[in-house]
Amino acid sequence: MILIRVYSALLIAMIATGSECIYAQAEATKPAVPDWAQPGSPTHKQVPPPPDFHRPGRNYDTPIGLFQGQSDIGAALVPGSASYDPSTKQYTINSAGYNVWYSRDEFRYLWRRMSGDVSLAADPTFPNPSGYGDRKAMLVIRQSLEDDSKEAVVAEHGTGMIHLAQRPEANALMTDQEFRFGGTLAKVMAKRIGIEKHGDVIALFVSVDGEAMHQFGPPITLHFDDPFYAGIGFCSHLPDKSDTAVFSNVILGNSPGEVH
Repeated sequence: MILIRVYSALLIAMIATGSECIYAQAEATKPAVPDWAQPGSPTHKQVPPPPDFHRPGRNYDTPIGLFQGQSDIGAALVPGSASYDPSTKQYTINSAGYNVWYSRDEFRYLWRRMSGDVSLAADPTFPNPSGYGDRKAMLVIRQSLEDDSKEAVVAEHGTGMIHLAQRPEANALMTDQEFRFGGTLAKVMAKRIGIEKHGDVIALFVSVDGEAMHQFGPPITLHFDDPFYAGIGFCSHLPDKSDTAVFSNVILGNSPGEVH
């Protein structure tokens, strides 16, 4: 009996030691977060990635709801995921990612290959109330699935700010128009956001409090070669920590004027 107890104790110790070794090895091989990818803080400024830094994405040609496939654009250090509930018609996207900005992106993207005009709209929400302020729930038109693709983005940020952004060419820096609500609407999250592509003209649409969708700000002009990609995406703005966005009442049409 004593021998059995000694053997059992040794076995448990060996298993525990083995588990610790596996965990240590996993931590040792886990990619380090580059300093430039750390989010901005009172003691740190996030800066553009090195010009030659790229990471191939992870692409999955598995249909999900309205979309033909999904991708981890830029292959964030924590793989993303997504699900679709046919009963509620809601898409839940989980994603890490240092940003969708500068000259490259990291985010989970649900997409459809399209040509011509596009109308895309959704009601985005953030189930986690304590996520990073600059996380982005996005409507995205992209030329490719590369991390530095030309793109137009309408995004609602965790702080409630909305923007219409563009990367005019591959590997170029993003620019945007930013909209923040004040007065009685201060800190209000818009109920619905939309993007419309009519030829090379792309515009942002918003419903702040359930009113009819209406254009916000001037449109941008950006040409996409057919076919391109259109869809929804989310970025936590944290390079190695996943967060969640939910998209409800998603519409995706192949002609202008369908945003509602």
